[in-house]
Amino acid sequence: MTFAPQIKIPATYMRGGTSKGVFFNLADLPAEAQQPGAYRDAVLLRVIGSPDPYGKQTDGMGGATSSTSKTVILSKSERDGFDVDYLFGQVAIDKAFVDWSGNCGNLTAAVGAFAINNGLVDADKIPQNGVAVVRVWQVNISKEIVVHVPITNGEVQETGNFELDGVTFPAAEVKVEFMDPADGEGDMFPTGNLVDELTVPEFGTLKATMINAGIPTIFVNAADIGYTGTELQDAINNDTEALARFESLRAHGAIKMGLINDLSEAAGRQHTPKIAFVAPPAPYTSSSGKAIGIDDIDVLVRALSMGKLHHAMMGTAAVAIATAAAIPGTLVNDAAGGIDRESVVFGHPSGTLAVGAQAQQVNGKWQATKAVMSRSARILMEGRVHIPPPQL
Repeated sequence: MTFAPQIKIPATYMRGGTSKGVFFNLADLPAEAQQPGAYRDAVLLRVIGSPDPYGKQTDGMGGATSSTSKTVILSKSERDGFDVDYLFGQVAIDKAFVDWSGNCGNLTAAVGAFAINNGLVDADKIPQNGVAVVRVWQVNISKEIVVHVPITNGEVQETGNFELDGVTFPAAEVKVEFMDPADGEGDMFPTGNLVDELTVPEFGTLKATMINAGIPTIFVNAADIGYTGTELQDAINNDTEALARFESLRAHGAIKMGLINDLSEAAGRQHTPKIAFVAPPAPYTSSSGKAIGIDDIDVLVRALSMGKLHHAMMGTAAVAIATAAAIPGTLVNDAAGGIDRESVVFGHPSGTLAVGAQAQQVNGKWQATKAVMSRSARILMEGRVHIPPPQL
């Protein structure tokens, strides 16, 4: 019995922020995978090593967490004013499913570097020394992102002394600007309210701020669901009943946000919306053993991604946090002291993160102009990823 040889696809394995993913130039993918559809999904699933009933992704490039089960496809943009088109695929671990419904803010930090290294940015836009400004069109959510990539001697500068909680080693700082990060249609608050009453069988009726900025996110008060906001991953991820309650909360919130029509649809939309819970500042010890003091942060936030508490914070959720914090009357702003602000420092399981955001009311509806944060990124490995030919 004979078997077809493996397919070899040029790829780059990169860290961006607190995430890792496999990056592809669209032109390097097999012809059939250059178009959206079942074949492309099958290729990416096999690259990452999903679906894996063991939950380890041993036979692929994935790291068995939501933040390390990611893929990126980039191409030179044909849209005026943009350098590169960025398409993100969140790969499920134990299911044959790639979620295309949202962006990855952390991996966005690596998009500019990959685009430059792969000739997707015009050479005249790259200084010999300084900062290259890469204008990115985020295809999943149809939004503009500007990535500021440090350049030394004509090449991307990856090493540096910028430290990011949730990442062990320092690297070069990459500034990322999410332009007009809210939903472009109507109010960024899908229900029209800064705070809603959300009824979930497992919790009863809760106060919730539901916002679409960066990524659709549902915020609730930690105290209302039995938490303090200082929890680390094991306190929640080892509790299967708690995870089931959070998924029910997410599904009911998704209906209220108009993202799905029926609870059964939530399983097919795992990447969005996100669930986060907030609390006023309190001291805690981060997962690395770093002591976080009450004066180090403005607010506590814990967020779940793909059904598990995130080890740090998703970049897109950080945009949602900062935007909500800038708007008086939201649960996030209330937990952060209820004051006017254009930036916020929040505590997450791995430490702290500072994010700036600007929001304003126009004709009675809130709009976000941009959110800004610093991340870092670097190449971990580049070459070719090998997969057996997909069987559809």
